[in-house]
Formats: sequence, structure tokens, C-alpha cells
Amino acid sequence: MAMLTILDFFEQSVEKFPNNTFLKEKIKDQWQATTYQETLQWSKSLAAGLIDIGVKPGDKIALLSEGRTDWVIAELGILYTGAANVPLSIKLEPYEIEFRLQHSESKYLIVSKNQKSKIDKIRNNLTLLKGVIYLDILEEIPQSDFQFDDLLNSGKTLLKENPLLLDPIRAKITGSTPVNITYTSGTTADPKGIILTHRNYTANVEQAYSLMDIPETYSTLLILPLDHCFAHVAGIYSFMGKGASIAFVQLGETPMQTLKNIPINIKETQPDLLLSVPSLAKNFKKNIEKAIADKGKFTERFFNFALKTAIYYNAEGYNRGIGFRILLKPLVKIFDKILFSKIREVFGGKLKFFIGGGALLDIELQRFFYAIGIPMLQGYGLSEATPIISSNALHRHKLGSSGFLVSNLEIKICDENGNELPQGQTGEIVVKGENVMAGYFKNEKATKETIRDNWLYTGDMGYIDKDGFLYVLGRFKSLLISSDGEKYSPESIEETLTSKSRLINQIVLYNNQNPYTVALVVPDKDAIKRLSQELGLSLEDENAQQQILRMIHDEINQFRKGGKYAGEFPERWLPSAIAILDESFNEQNKMMNSTMKIVRNRVYEYYQSRIEELYQSDAKNIANPANIAALRNLSRN
Repeated sequence: MAMLTILDFFEQSVEKFPNNTFLKEKIKDQWQATTYQETLQWSKSLAAGLIDIGVKPGDKIALLSEGRTDWVIAELGILYTGAANVPLSIKLEPYEIEFRLQHSESKYLIVSKNQKSKIDKIRNNLTLLKGVIYLDILEEIPQSDFQFDDLLNSGKTLLKENPLLLDPIRAKITGSTPVNITYTSGTTADPKGIILTHRNYTANVEQAYSLMDIPETYSTLLILPLDHCFAHVAGIYSFMGKGASIAFVQLGETPMQTLKNIPINIKETQPDLLLSVPSLAKNFKKNIEKAIADKGKFTERFFNFALKTAIYYNAEGYNRGIGFRILLKPLVKIFDKILFSKIREVFGGKLKFFIGGGALLDIELQRFFYAIGIPMLQGYGLSEATPIISSNALHRHKLGSSGFLVSNLEIKICDENGNELPQGQTGEIVVKGENVMAGYFKNEKATKETIRDNWLYTGDMGYIDKDGFLYVLGRFKSLLISSDGEKYSPESIEETLTSKSRLINQIVLYNNQNPYTVALVVPDKDAIKRLSQELGLSLEDENAQQQILRMIHDEINQFRKGGKYAGEFPERWLPSAIAILDESFNEQNKMMNSTMKIVRNRVYEYYQSRIEELYQSDAKNIANPANIAALRNLSRN
């Protein structure tokens, strides 16, 4: 029988697996485990404490914290009061937090000590907030505020006095009761608050189970931010429903220290699967390649040969070892035993696969991880669908695709007029199912534009092949448009250029009915420094700078006629003029959002003058003064 609420779902697991470890976090040098039964007790204690300070069904309580055991207890505690959690990204700036708290009408905010300073800066502007609840013990707090531990303890006492305190509220919580108001990144306008209900979440978890099996012995390390529904569904709730366990990355004194804890924590926790996004996957790959290169030229050459052999043998996964490729099987087995198995030990030795979400995952990345024996299974979804729509799975996959549709979900591909297109044709991805959001909070207009006759119009472009695999090509709003009106999605070109080009770290293409396509390129600073050392060049020398710039241009030209990768993309969408940038697209400069996607409109707006210069008569010469200056600045930073 379908579980209509998260609380049904949770309590069912508590009954089945009361003593299984659910949550793990590292405090100082020790991993501390919390069982399913303990999580239930603490969550109910918090709910009673929240009710005691005036929280009522239908209220909104915001949560701003790094991933930790108390994050999950806080969300469950909020749900037991009949209120909704407004999860906030720790990467948000104070003004962004202010908008979300005011717009969501949040009554209280639960916050960690590392995020407290952001709230202090905007506290006087938060006219609807009754108080702040601090996850970490502080010596002094305002009279209107509370310590998290105090609420747990007072709630525990209240439940002892009245064990049935939560029952009347619990009885009124249904599948349509909101769980979260989760905000979009707001790349083009004010962010929209997506209302996700109990049934949205339980339906999507049930759908996720059609893609993967999670035995109760499984564990994961949640690296992705908990405020996003991908981590909610594929992480917290999918594991919760099977009695499996979740660990959190140890919090460092600084964000950089927390990042450094990730590989350490992976080895310690030995996860069976990990959730990933492209930026994280690229970092894993880069670290593996660096570790191999550090062992010397022979090891590097051997690794590259083994990798190339395994990639050829695996093909697109579904056709692995087919035909004469079967002859390579003994060799691939040897490589796996003596080389790839050692690499897998870096990930704890038990890792079976990654689940890839977020932006499009380049096929070369997928092939790399497949070759070393840890497939990175690309999926597709969006927050408005809670978020999972499709994914590759161990038992059924095609590298390069976004996988097959989850169970109990309808899909159609539509043209610009909303007409359904035949299989194989490209159009907008439109879906219908119980995982589709309830709507946007206080934005009926946007809700009606996005959900029509119960169908969610995703704004993403794609097609379905003859085997039922979905291929996602990018956002309609980010399309390149040529002077004759032809359209093309840039994401796949950008991902491929960065993955196959040694010297390019990031690239954004542009064409808005212009004579040709242009590109904003952020070179890979470390790769350029290594190359200059290999060639005996000084990056302070203008001739050397010109030589490096031409080599960047040559890498892009490998995709043109006569090049190594010729024919992968129509040449009209490859950049004819290139602007070199001396600063990466990142969260600090707002060129990248909290889910690590480049905010294209913001990039175009900020670099408008550079883009305009790329359509001048001499712009096609990459070794121009502006690019030389940018390369020089980049190498000095």
C-alpha cells in the first residue's frame, strides 16, 4: 500500500528496523550513530518543544544548516507539528536568505553556528520571524530565541506528561500537506517557492525504487546539500524507507576544510553508493588522474592504456563486450584486478555506483567512471518533480542518456505549440504523476504557466529513443539561435569541450541571432602552468602567451573538419571567436548557482561588452590584446 505521508513512511521503517543505524556524524575524532528508534524519539521531542513555543499546523519553519544528524531530526520534528520546512542553502547570501524568509512567511528559523552571522546582518529586516532556534549551544541569545537542545529536553518532558500530545495533529496530516517550500535559484528573476507535499515525496521515493535496490545494509555519505530535493529523495528518504544508513561530511572550521574532509570521510564510512553532480565528478576524476601522474610516466601511460581498453570494451554499457570486443574481456579483468580495484579503495572499497544529478553529465566522465568499475549513472529531474523523472540503473543503462522513466509517471515530448511529437523527435519534456509539485507558493500565474491539465512543462528539451531512454539536451531558454532562426542547445557542446580539452576549464557559448557563435572561455590555470613548464615557456612572455592561446584555439578546432573529434557537433555552433576570462564562473561571483549550474543569463549580462567585441572585425584572432591580458592575469592569480 502506498505511504501517503513521510511520517507513515518513517514510522514503518522504525517498526521494521528500530535498532539499525539511520544517521551518522563525526564529532571531533569519533563517528556517532543514531538509530531509527532514537531518531523517532528525538523528532517527536522536538515537535513537542516547537508546539510549546507556538508552532501550529500550516506554519513555516526555515532551516539553515550544514548537513548533520540534527538537520534530519529538525525536518522530521517540523513535520510532526503539521508545519512545513523551508530548507535554505548555506551558500546563500544574507539578502537572499532575507527574501526567502519573508516570502515564505517563516515563523521560526533553525540555524547552525556557522550560519548565524548571516542572520545577524538581516535580523532587523525579518518582520515576520518570531524567533531563531540555535542548533549549537551559545553562551548568550536574545530573549525571543531558543536553544535546540532546550526544545528537545522540554519536549521530552511534555511527552512524558502527555504521551498523546502529538496524536490529534498527526491524524490531520495527509498526503497533500506541504513538507517543503524549496526555492529555485532565481537565475532570471526572484526565486520561486516550490511547494512539495508529503505525497510528492513518498511517490517519488517509490518511483526511485524502480531504479535502484537499497538493502538495509547499505550506507551513503551525503555530500550534496540537504536543502535540495535530490538529496532528500535519493538520499534521506530512499535510504530511510529501506532501513539503510546515512552519514554526513564532517564540518570543518572553514568551507575548504569541509571539502578536504570529503575524501577522508568516504574512506572512513565506506559508502555503497554516492550522490554526485558534474562538478563533484570532475573533481574526483581530476584527483585520480593527478594521483596517477604523481607516480611517474610509466604508471600514467599504463593507466591511460588500461582506461582506453576498458572504455572501448564497455562501449555504451548496454552493449558492453558485444562482438569482437569480447576478446578484450580477460585483459580488462586483469586491469581491474591490478589497477582499477586499487583506485576504488580510495572510495572506501565498497562503492557500487554513483547517481548523477544536477546539470548534464558529459559522456566522457561517464565512460571514465564506468571503466574504473564505479558507474556514474546519469539521471534527470527538476525540483518541480520532487525531482526524479528518469535515470540509468545498474540493470539497465545507456551511457550518454538520462536513463529510463521511473514507474508511475507519464511523459510526452511536445513542440512549441504543446502538440505531442512522435518518438525520436526533439521537443519539450512534459510529465505527469504524483511527484509533480503542488505549485509555486504565492505565485498562481507561474503555477498555471508551468502546470497545465496536471502536466508539468519542464522547459527542458529532449527526445526518447526507440529503447525508451530519455536524452536531455538542455534548457529551451538557453538555446543558441543563429541568424536564420535555427536553434541548438549549448550544454552538450560545452560539456564535451571542457572534458576533451586539456586547457579549458569552463566555457559558455553565445549566439542570439548573430552571424556566428562565440565563446567565453576560462582556461585551466593548473594545466596551462604545467604545459608552460613542459615547453620551457614563461607565462610573462607575450610570445609564450600567444602560443598558449593558439593551443587553446587548436583544441576547439579539433571538433572541426579534419580534427580528431570532427563531426561530433555541427560546425556552425562551434565558436568562431573566443574571449579568454581571468576569473572562473563560481558561486562567489554569482555566475554559478547553489546546485553548481552556470547562470547563463547572468554571465551574458556581466560580459556583455566582451561578447559585443567578439563580433568586431579582428575578434577572430584569439591572440588579441584583451585575451593576452586575461591569460596573464589568470596565471598570476
